[in-house]
Amino acid sequence: MLKFCTLFNTTYLSRGLAMYRSLEQHCTDFHLYIFAFDQHCFEALNKLELPGATIVSLKEFENQELLAVKPGRTAQEYCWTCASSTIKYCIETFRLDHCTYVDADLLFFKNPQVLIDEMAEKSVLITEHRYTPDYNQSATSGIYCVQFMTFKNTEEGMSVLNWWVNACLDWCFSRYEDNKFGDQKYLDDWTERFSCVHVLKHLGGGVAPWNVQQYAFKNSSGKAMCKDLSENQNFDLVFYHYHGFSYSSKNSYMLTHKVYRLNRNQIKHIYKPYVKALSLAEEQINASVDGLVPYAINNKPEWVNKMTGRYLLFSLLGSYRHFYAKWSLRYSFF
Repeated sequence: MLKFCTLFNTTYLSRGLAMYRSLEQHCTDFHLYIFAFDQHCFEALNKLELPGATIVSLKEFENQELLAVKPGRTAQEYCWTCASSTIKYCIETFRLDHCTYVDADLLFFKNPQVLIDEMAEKSVLITEHRYTPDYNQSATSGIYCVQFMTFKNTEEGMSVLNWWVNACLDWCFSRYEDNKFGDQKYLDDWTERFSCVHVLKHLGGGVAPWNVQQYAFKNSSGKAMCKDLSENQNFDLVFYHYHGFSYSSKNSYMLTHKVYRLNRNQIKHIYKPYVKALSLAEEQINASVDGLVPYAINNKPEWVNKMTGRYLLFSLLGSYRHFYAKWSLRYSFF
């Protein structure tokens, strides 16, 4: 059985449920430990009665060390601080042989077993950003991404995990300082610092807005297939990281940060399935929990509305750059 953990609050509830359902669809034997970062989220998840999940409240999870640093960190910084500790909590509390941390804004397109199998005898698995050159932020944001990380319950694996937990407790902020950034740049030297770390080679693990420009996508026999455009190499998409995706006003979405280029192929094969998954998750939440909005509206496309031409394009086509109306993603053809 594959064991995963994740953390999110009510504003990420629809995304977290969509991620869980994608594991349920593609992973034959798994369990997901969900750390609910507010009481509304905890209560909603319990009402959903997810068969492959254990819901952990903040009251159960937070220890004295975490509570001591919490007041000095933003909500985002505190989540970053806690990521490593959720893995440790799961391994120690539930006596797991391994645990894989996954970000809540992932969607799985294939069983991630293939990624974990690649570790072989190594005790820690990390994934590279694989930045498109125009977006290379390795110097400030890190070579590796805290999005999908596996730790085995071995002496070596726990040694790395405990080192990371302590480092994040000591310093974990949303700024670049002394070659540190959040919980992420700590990973930069792990392959030199520790002998038990494996860097994922499978290109299907970790496709994201900062590297998606390197690939083309198609659906083959119900599977999302990718092609590395530089190497002309085909591979299965295992998961996509929807970094920067946000809900906007007027039933629309901002697909990712404006700096990243997206084309029609990527929107059709990557973002349309995500909007469908989110819509299903919202329906399931609404059927179980009265009056709860499982997301936050973070963007208002005011810069689209300010100019008549942009507004007309958005009204007619349902899209303008990275802003897409829900109906256009669900029903239009790309």
